[in-house]
Amino acid sequence: MQKLVTILGSTGSIGKNALDVIAQHPDAFSVHALTAHSSTEQLFEQCLKYQPLYAVLGSEKAAMALKKKLQLSALKTEVLYGPSALCEVASSSSADIVIAGIVGAAGLMPTLSAIKAGKRVLLANKEALVMAGDIMMKTSLEAQAELMPIDSEHNALLQCMPAGYHPGYSPDGVEKIILTASGGPFRKLSIKELAHVSPQAALCHPNWVMGPKISIDSATMMNKGLEIIEAFYLFKVKLSQIDVIVHPQSLIHALVTYRDGSVLAQLGYPDMRTPIAAALSWPNRIQSGVKPIDLATLTSLDFELPDEKRFPCLNLAKEALQEGGVMPTVMNASNEVAVKAFLNHACSFNEIPTIIKRVMMQTQPKKAMDIETILEADHLSRLKAHSIIKSYSDI
Repeated sequence: MQKLVTILGSTGSIGKNALDVIAQHPDAFSVHALTAHSSTEQLFEQCLKYQPLYAVLGSEKAAMALKKKLQLSALKTEVLYGPSALCEVASSSSADIVIAGIVGAAGLMPTLSAIKAGKRVLLANKEALVMAGDIMMKTSLEAQAELMPIDSEHNALLQCMPAGYHPGYSPDGVEKIILTASGGPFRKLSIKELAHVSPQAALCHPNWVMGPKISIDSATMMNKGLEIIEAFYLFKVKLSQIDVIVHPQSLIHALVTYRDGSVLAQLGYPDMRTPIAAALSWPNRIQSGVKPIDLATLTSLDFELPDEKRFPCLNLAKEALQEGGVMPTVMNASNEVAVKAFLNHACSFNEIPTIIKRVMMQTQPKKAMDIETILEADHLSRLKAHSIIKSYSDI
């Protein structure tokens, strides 16, 4: 039976890759809704090709522009706008699968809406779990939703878990889970050299094609810090059971160490279509459009420990997770603001972790009792981060 898919963030890297996989299986999947923040032209082209029932944009102005284009093309796609519309299409009873590809904190509420509705949620928005991991996992179990990670690392971990495993439960027999990191474009630069790197250089990831925010997070290794927190909640393990190893080739995406000494690894070329296809069809397998690795052509698989002095964001993420409560939200919010400031040349690369640390130090520990508390912490942390960044320009 054909499954209806809603893609939150369809004009981003995750959304485009998901549509590519879906297009290869027209008998299995159909598009129910597509959403974008402001990319009207791209969303229009996607509507022409996939003819969703709904299209959602961030503002009324953008929605009206899209609506006019669709009317001229005689398409019956209904155009909605705003945060409430995102939650509406995410929780629609008609959709079977929701792909959560909205970057950053903006993806939290629609992702949670999909989980509450008991959907199979393909989670690319790691920030949502970082901000509200306890609430999301509890809600997922209560609503009997299927939370399927499509980060390459977490999807790889899922593929290496015991047969019949479901996210949200402790895996039997597992001693360690190991996330691999490419090390980003600045793996060999000194701390002094890192102070002078440009946003353009930081956006040039050696292996992956990604959006600007995640590319900068990869360069600072905050991306791996966020993934540690995500793995903690998804796989219900202790922080001491999560390791990070730098693997420059990005061919092994994650490993699982078992009690009997076995180590299982998932290999594949760095292409997001592989984890997306795996999650769409789980526990079955479908074509993704990605060729398997030709092992005979591999010259080496290299590994090294991450340099946490050079990339302090890893420790900041661990500190936030150990503190618990709203601290992961605080860390995530200040990182988003700092990354945007760096991209706009308002702070240096090395100042990103400094801004995050200062905001965390200015925040009193507080339990994350509900979504309102989390959203308030997110808002206040952004204000503090903006204030710190402004103080740099005032010097």
